[in-house]
Amino acid sequence: MATVIRSADTLTRDALAVLQPGFTGTTAPDWLLRRLDEGLVSVGLFGRNVHSPEQLAALTGQLRGIREDLLVAVDEEGGDVTRLEVRGGSSFPGNLALGAVDDTALTRDVARELGRRLADCGINLNWAPSADVNSNPANPVIGVRSFGADPLRVARHTAAYVEGLQSAGVAACTKHFPGHGDTAVDSHHDLPRITADLATLQERELVPFRAAIAAGTRAVMSAHILLPALDAEHPATLSPAALHGLLRAPATDGGLGFDGLIVTDGMEMRAISAIYGIERGSVLAVAAGADAICVGGGLADEDTVLRLRDALVRAVRDGELPEERLADAAARVRALARWTRSAGAGEGAAPAPGIGLTAARRALRLTSVTPFEPLTAPAYVAAFTPLANIAVGDDTPWGVAAELSRLLPGTRTATYTAHDAARTGPADLVEALLTDAAGRPVVAVVRDVHRHPWMADALHTLLTARPRTAVIEMGVPQSPPRGTPHIATYGAARVCGQAAAEALTSASPHPTARG
Repeated sequence: MATVIRSADTLTRDALAVLQPGFTGTTAPDWLLRRLDEGLVSVGLFGRNVHSPEQLAALTGQLRGIREDLLVAVDEEGGDVTRLEVRGGSSFPGNLALGAVDDTALTRDVARELGRRLADCGINLNWAPSADVNSNPANPVIGVRSFGADPLRVARHTAAYVEGLQSAGVAACTKHFPGHGDTAVDSHHDLPRITADLATLQERELVPFRAAIAAGTRAVMSAHILLPALDAEHPATLSPAALHGLLRAPATDGGLGFDGLIVTDGMEMRAISAIYGIERGSVLAVAAGADAICVGGGLADEDTVLRLRDALVRAVRDGELPEERLADAAARVRALARWTRSAGAGEGAAPAPGIGLTAARRALRLTSVTPFEPLTAPAYVAAFTPLANIAVGDDTPWGVAAELSRLLPGTRTATYTAHDAARTGPADLVEALLTDAAGRPVVAVVRDVHRHPWMADALHTLLTARPRTAVIEMGVPQSPPRGTPHIATYGAARVCGQAAAEALTSASPHPTARG
């Protein structure tokens, strides 16, 4: 009887060890502390858990009071996707801005400073960087989160980012394997399908992942995408062909030879949950080769943890999931937790507080030949605002209005959405906009205008009526309008807005390079 009880306890602890759940609140709930004591090794943090760096450090200290060898993970890409600065905007530009500068030393320094700040807060696993090659400009979920559309550029900056982040004692989790850049569907909502053949996959999507593995990335995150050329039935997260046959397999067998931790993307995303359910999906993911189940972005309660724990235990007992596979996955999670303790948690990483703004300034591009007169009086900022994707969230402020108001007190702003355009039509929308502007110089701020016909129509109508309107593109720049000043920031982080506002007012040198 004692052997059975011990085996059952080990199985339960292993099942808990592979979970990376979230929770609500800025202090740890009692149920989470109990599960840490029972074998949970990882916790995922989101914007809802963050109030200040001091509060966050206290929270992670509270968690480590129960389990010292704990992985505290966060989705902190910088740029558009921030959790540490969700309420004010990131102090770091995102990947596309760094790729536009194309200085790997700068990328490494930015990642090191970001890692230092994470480590100071007690976070030791970052679900970043995105190594996706943004080969599809219409991609609704990657965009500025990518270093660009060139696989080699993405590869060298992915490697630099991994090196910088891990030099601060924070494990990198390179994502979204085997590459989410050629999708036209957001996997938060549905299952994307990529029709690329294996040769294209090898020459494009996999190039940055090889670079990340060579740079020593401690973890890789799988994508909920279907690649029929690789596996016609299962999305990559649930595919043995993708996780074991491609990611784990040695190079001599056509694989990438990765031996670190494989983490799933959020299992509550509809690409998995709507088709398989999170319990069934989690079992299939571990069986396919995943080591850690990310869940908690939308599900953040004890019931979810218990349901997944029990589903994994039941799958082992029913013979659907080999016990050795679950034990191996749990061992890899614990091994990464041990690595983070020995990596120094940011010790020796010298602070570089201004590096993010420096990078944002260097990324600015004047993408039209039309010069503009520096703003010297209060302006009117018209923010054409698309619906934010779930990865970015709609709580994080963006744009140039706040920074421009600081430089030019009295500056006014208004937000215009697809609903406004559908309700009034572009002509009436622009007429109302110009009436509200009351003769002030207008600054139009857009985000991925090429993906939003309503935004393109409204912008065209505005530029026809007011040709000297300055346009700030804070998404992926595509075919800037002619005959009007146009600045690309390559991202919507707070520092990108600050750099653009400085350029508009000559508070810093204007961008001159054409992109």
